[in-house]
Amino acid sequence: MGDTPYDDFYCRLYQGHKGRYGHEFWEAQLMPNGHLRYINETSYKGDDRIKKEMRVSHAVLSEVKRMVQQSGIMEKSDHVWPDGDLKKEGILELEVKLGNEHICFVTIKIGSTADIADCEDNEGLQALYYLSQYVACVTQNPPRSLEAHP
Repeated sequence: MGDTPYDDFYCRLYQGHKGRYGHEFWEAQLMPNGHLRYINETSYKGDDRIKKEMRVSHAVLSEVKRMVQQSGIMEKSDHVWPDGDLKKEGILELEVKLGNEHICFVTIKIGSTADIADCEDNEGLQALYYLSQYVACVTQNPPRSLEAHP
């Protein structure tokens, strides 16, 4: 480590639940070296695990890092956020390492902002919701123009 300005950044997003079709989840990890790992596990209609691994460019890393910084999520706390339950509503986890700061938040799976409208820390949960939507979008469908070539 120490080779690039992105060595200080790591991001992992997980969303899942246990239900009729077993443990269904998707998880994305964006490593400091640009390695992106995406897993979507479901048994719905006999589907199998979808697993993608690729390397993304510094532009993608830079953009996700910028969105994390802009969201203000590193200053938030999940102490008053609702606890998620894997067997009921599901859970949402966000882990970020940015410089010397490290956060790992766990809360309920958030389907829309209506799910968190009455929560005590609505502002913090909104920041988490919008950032998780952005990270999910970028990791599930990375812009082809920003992908690095192996």
